[in-house]
Amino acid sequence: MPRQTIGGFDEAPELRSELLMRQKKMCRTNSRSEDPMINRANELLERFMRYAAVTTQSEAGAKTVPSTAGQRVLAQMLAEELKALGLSDVEVSEYAVVTGRLPSNLPAGTQAPKVGWCAHLDTVDAELSPDIHPQVVKNYQGGDICLNAEKNLWLRVAEHPEAERYVGDDLILSDGTSVLGADNKSAIANIMTALHIIVEEGRPHGDIYVAFVPDEEIGLCGAKKIDFSKFPVDFAYTIDSCELGEIVWQTFNAGSAWVDIQGITAHPMSSKGQLLNPILVAHDFIGMLDRGQTPEFTEKTEGFVWVNGIQGGPAKCRVSLKIRDHSLKRYEEKKTLIRAIVDCLRVRYPRAKINLTIEDVYGNIADAIKPENSACIDMLRRAMEIEHVTVKDIAMRGGTDGSFISTQGIPTPNYFTGAHNFHSACEFMPMSSWLKSLAVTLRLVELAAGVTK
Repeated sequence: MPRQTIGGFDEAPELRSELLMRQKKMCRTNSRSEDPMINRANELLERFMRYAAVTTQSEAGAKTVPSTAGQRVLAQMLAEELKALGLSDVEVSEYAVVTGRLPSNLPAGTQAPKVGWCAHLDTVDAELSPDIHPQVVKNYQGGDICLNAEKNLWLRVAEHPEAERYVGDDLILSDGTSVLGADNKSAIANIMTALHIIVEEGRPHGDIYVAFVPDEEIGLCGAKKIDFSKFPVDFAYTIDSCELGEIVWQTFNAGSAWVDIQGITAHPMSSKGQLLNPILVAHDFIGMLDRGQTPEFTEKTEGFVWVNGIQGGPAKCRVSLKIRDHSLKRYEEKKTLIRAIVDCLRVRYPRAKINLTIEDVYGNIADAIKPENSACIDMLRRAMEIEHVTVKDIAMRGGTDGSFISTQGIPTPNYFTGAHNFHSACEFMPMSSWLKSLAVTLRLVELAAGVTK
């Protein structure tokens, strides 16, 4: 297999570094080509580079929203850009939620739905560097890609054969030390570029609302802080994850649970009849769960209960769980089973103190879709059809900000960014897919305004 490095050449490390700097500088120029697609690609990339330069990795377990300071920095940056584009009512809330409105320019009396777009500010903590340094492979010719010559980090096609579907395309990647952050800064760049095109070209549009939210990766915390009086839309779209053509209007119902066990300590020399080991109680709890309903044994719309943490010692122990199912009925049944197991253990271990906490995190978008509000999905399919993108309906084994927004009476399906390998150092973005995502955004604006049928 040939190997490919940055810029499509097998350069020495110093030349590679120089070329990367040259490419980044090129991305930041304001020069315009006669080819509008080149202009759009350049703008997407320039914006992405700028947004990715702000470190916004979220922090699970934080007591504040946003969980990290960089998310507020990016929020303020986007707010200023929205104001420069002429949006009204631009605000950054105390939770770093950015909202704004591009007022309709349709003739007075024209009826058009109010449409919103939402994307998240944070990048995931994948136990990699929080700092992202994107780079570009121009005209990818196949084979392995050297992400970082100094650290000998590679994207190997043996592990990621999907890369060779994009021979001849430009690929945006990380330097191998972090995620790329296409989840979700490619979406932010998509929305901001679309707004710029609409304003600059004077394209007809109805009321367009935007919401940029923090902390999606740690439980949709930012979406839960949206002031919906500032996002009063008929329906909305998220752009988050997914490869070319994928749309999502079915997600998990999701919950988290914690079982806290207080035992009784005693010295081993006199512990008979006295010691109550909370770790063994936790072991019994885990053993009573259905091993066939775990992530490693389920797929598609099958749900699971995932024991994803256990912390304890001789006095107390905590078991952490994630509960997931596309079916609301089965989701509730899983919660009922957990409660029954805890009740059983309370009988088995009367001297132990066992507390159970269950929190609902988000819901299935599909439960918010009704015949009277399903036009947003039909419109999305139509936009993709016009742009010659094959629709791939998927039931996501996860959730998006739309999974919460939809519970508020605003149906919010998701469509593709076009990237691959999210939450890993081998995340990459094909430019052709990214441009199609932008084209779908612009087409949705037209369809909502009634300009395109």
